[in-house]
Amino acid sequence: MEDLGEARIAEMDAAGIDMQVISHGPPGAQGVRSGAGADWTRRCNDILCAAVALRPDRLAGLASVATDDPQAGAEELARAVEVLGLKGAVLHTLAAGPSLDDPRHLPIFARAAELGVPIYLHPADPGPQMMKGHYAGFARTHPMFVRAGWGFMVEAGTQAMRLVLSGLFDRCPDLQMILGHFGETIPFQLARIDEALARDTPMKDFREVFTRHFHVTTSGFFSDTALACVIAEIGVERVMFAVDWPYAPNVAGADWLRAAPISAAERQMIGADNARRLLRL
Repeated sequence: MEDLGEARIAEMDAAGIDMQVISHGPPGAQGVRSGAGADWTRRCNDILCAAVALRPDRLAGLASVATDDPQAGAEELARAVEVLGLKGAVLHTLAAGPSLDDPRHLPIFARAAELGVPIYLHPADPGPQMMKGHYAGFARTHPMFVRAGWGFMVEAGTQAMRLVLSGLFDRCPDLQMILGHFGETIPFQLARIDEALARDTPMKDFREVFTRHFHVTTSGFFSDTALACVIAEIGVERVMFAVDWPYAPNVAGADWLRAAPISAAERQMIGADNARRLLRL
């Protein structure tokens, strides 16, 4: 996971992957103690930029952005994009403190929209209350139940829905977001979510807002049936290939996409063109 050089490139070569977009794993900057985020993100973004600079033909990066001081986070995002050449940002779900849809975080989202770069919303471990109430007893015996097996989807999917419901995209109409793992279950539930919210809430256009502002990746989720559902629900132009390496193997992800029952044009969009367009690669 920590290798940013030859071992990483060799694994990409073995799978036939031309470019990898790197971001920090959870909890990232959202796990840094209050007051230390600005310095931490500046240093790690510089390190990431230096690694990308050694192999710009093979690597690109997403900036870490602190949320303990959202204005400073917005300024670091601008530096990371405009000076370091990073392609967007990654935010991890927050285990403590205000949710990302809290108005105090608006400067970060507004700056991303202004810069024309996306924010990747990635899950982190559930907070203490969720761990106690929903996962007690299983965190030790079934750790993936808390993480990739279920808990991660609940964390990131809930946060993505909160961003939509909060009206963020009315305030930032050009903002684009990325969700991994085929959208953290939202596309599979989209018809029901859209219908249910329209019954008795102010949200009458969830599907429209979600499909206009979110892209999803295939990270760690190499399923033909899931792919078909996501294409049908949000459109092939909003699906991007990803692996979730090193948790999932590059070869498995690449071989699956090559054999997936989709057209050559769809494979080209998912495997390359959509990411080139969104991330300006």
